[in-house]
Amino acid sequence: MTIQNVIEIIYLVASALFILSLKWMSSPTTARHGVWAGEIGMLLAIGGTLLNQGIVDYKWIAIALVLGTGIGIPLGLVQMTAVPQRTALSHAFGAFCVTVVGAAEFYLSTPHVPAFKMGVLSLEVILGGLTFTGSLMAAGKLQEILPQRPLTYKGQNFVNFLLFAGAVGIAVTLILHPEMARLFPFMIGIALIFGVLLVIPIGGADMPTVISLLNAYAGLSAAAMGFVLDNKLLIIAGALDGSSGLILSVIMSKAMNRSFTNVLFGAFGQVQAAAAGGQEAQPVRSATAEEAAGILAAANKVVVVPGYGMAVAQAQHKVRELYDALTKRGVEVRFAIHPVAGRMPGHMNVLLAESDIPYDRLIEMDEINGDFPQTDVALVIGANDVTNPAARSDASSPIFGMPILDVDKAHTVMVIKRGMSPGFAGIDNPLYYLDNTLMLFGDAKVFVNNIVKELTGGHG
Repeated sequence: MTIQNVIEIIYLVASALFILSLKWMSSPTTARHGVWAGEIGMLLAIGGTLLNQGIVDYKWIAIALVLGTGIGIPLGLVQMTAVPQRTALSHAFGAFCVTVVGAAEFYLSTPHVPAFKMGVLSLEVILGGLTFTGSLMAAGKLQEILPQRPLTYKGQNFVNFLLFAGAVGIAVTLILHPEMARLFPFMIGIALIFGVLLVIPIGGADMPTVISLLNAYAGLSAAAMGFVLDNKLLIIAGALDGSSGLILSVIMSKAMNRSFTNVLFGAFGQVQAAAAGGQEAQPVRSATAEEAAGILAAANKVVVVPGYGMAVAQAQHKVRELYDALTKRGVEVRFAIHPVAGRMPGHMNVLLAESDIPYDRLIEMDEINGDFPQTDVALVIGANDVTNPAARSDASSPIFGMPILDVDKAHTVMVIKRGMSPGFAGIDNPLYYLDNTLMLFGDAKVFVNNIVKELTGGHG
């Protein structure tokens, strides 16, 4: 058996593990196996590639492995609240790799680049370039280094269209005339600029969809690189990554009742200053931790609605203590999960799983919405936008038509929030001014801890 045969077998096993990884991660009971399968598959893929006889010097590869490990370990140790921006950075690194490899392959092959290879190579660097800068912009917004609100200007969509058309035009020219190598840097440069201009007009409320869409772009660019390098494993892995990202983006858009084009070009998330100002003048009812504990203790059915406020306060472990304290009192406690709560797909599921909340207590929006009228208390922890009743009643609201959690239909709604500022989407929430709503002002972790202390006689 030749080395090439061994490599092909290793790649086949790695491909099977990637497919099994996606399959297993679709269920919480097998998700850990899915993670292990993906990690082992990637280890095999790297090992198989290192066996390639075309490698003439391992020195630079060793340096790259050390550097990559040095960067990857700290990235893997970030707080759970930083996972969305870390994910965006991972997309950026992968896309940068794809773009650099594509550029190297072009200059190694020019001027005799076959039309098909030039076509997929152009797709590779365009998608890779825009994903690289777009992911950096998304990470910057999520880390609050860049403004979280949409940065818009007149005619932005027309400018974006011209840039994209320019990149495609250069790609077509190079397919027909690959010897015109001087055009290649312009194609990459336009893709890099396009990535910036594509993401900066998108508001924070759309970040879950943007993250999954960037994941799809990164996967598709990797699949294109597989065709360029004639590497079947890259094609399979990239296609899996790209298709799963696109499917997830469709799910995210459906959860917001919006289209891809509206997400990408709608500039959703601008602050509605006038509307917010009008709402802030309305009176709200607040309660102390002692009062909140009394209401929760007297309830039969409680639904907790987690949002980014829980994540940023790192309150998930205190929420688990609250769950335990209420359950011991015979209170039925469930958690309502909105598909786009937080800053990335599955953000709330990950946080609650980290604090060992039983997974059967996490109920998706469609399943739990019909139960809110029979719910004694809905406890909302920072989930501003996904509980906003304006989505049902206010046709002028940017989120009108977006499916929400119907917490306002519960007998009592309690909202833990630092203040009355609008959420990440920049939209005020009429829920806070309803007669059945009590505002619990303060840090989520501290407030939940105080409630637990009241419920357990000071032993929380």
